[in-house]
Amino acid sequence: MTFTTRFAPSPTGPLHLGHAYSALLAADMARAAQGRFLLRIEDIDRSRARLQWEQQIYDDLAWLGLRWPDPVMRQSDRLPRYRSALAQLTAMGLTYPCCCNRRDIEAAAGAPQEGVPQFGPDGRIYPGSCRSRSMADAGPQDVIRLNMAKAVRAASLRHFDETGESHGGTHPLYPDHLIQAVGDIILVRRGMGSAYHLSVVVDDADQDITHVVRGADLFEATQIHVLLQALLDLPTPVYHHHGLIRDEQGKRLAKRDDARAIAKYREDGAQPQDIRAMVGLEQAPV
Repeated sequence: MTFTTRFAPSPTGPLHLGHAYSALLAADMARAAQGRFLLRIEDIDRSRARLQWEQQIYDDLAWLGLRWPDPVMRQSDRLPRYRSALAQLTAMGLTYPCCCNRRDIEAAAGAPQEGVPQFGPDGRIYPGSCRSRSMADAGPQDVIRLNMAKAVRAASLRHFDETGESHGGTHPLYPDHLIQAVGDIILVRRGMGSAYHLSVVVDDADQDITHVVRGADLFEATQIHVLLQALLDLPTPVYHHHGLIRDEQGKRLAKRDDARAIAKYREDGAQPQDIRAMVGLEQAPV
């Protein structure tokens, strides 16, 4: 299979130096392996996605010297595909609707217990208040969650042994960690038709992504994605988690950090090679 990487930004704000590093690194790895570099637009959150930010993504990446094949995959075009993946998980008895809001979850979590994880990759670990509900009761104001304990058991029977080691891959699962420190993740958010964890594994499989290049801040989420790939019989890519670009105070960059936006550097006269130097990458071969 052709070595294939991707860069998958959300069009909800300007790309910053951290985005530049991730995109350039993914493209460099693909070039070194004589493979493919793809661009994907993760615009599933239609309340925040904006066409002007999407256009700026194309402009910024092209200015950096990156090229990708057309057409670009856009998540907003793929809702039927996500519904199909959700239906697979529902048929396995692994999903349930949840009507809890953030305040409900905080109240149900109660006082922290020493040694018990309170937060996971998606924030506060869900206490399971709606776990007994049936999908037949799902309404438009519900999110859809994955029953993590059932999902771990189902994945273990299909692809993993009792230690969590894969029967045919290199990415082990840690069942206790998933249940206790990750919990029942959201697969479909209100009004969105999907959520990040479900969309990303389906998209990576459909684009034949062999190597996922992403920040170390998503390291914990990778365990979720390996689980979903096992449940949906999707291939598991090789994951490369790179270090994060941080500001002078050690904080990782966010889209609100306009001072480090790629477009701002462009306006101030920087050249693409300057951006590569700022993020610690060697100059691209001509």
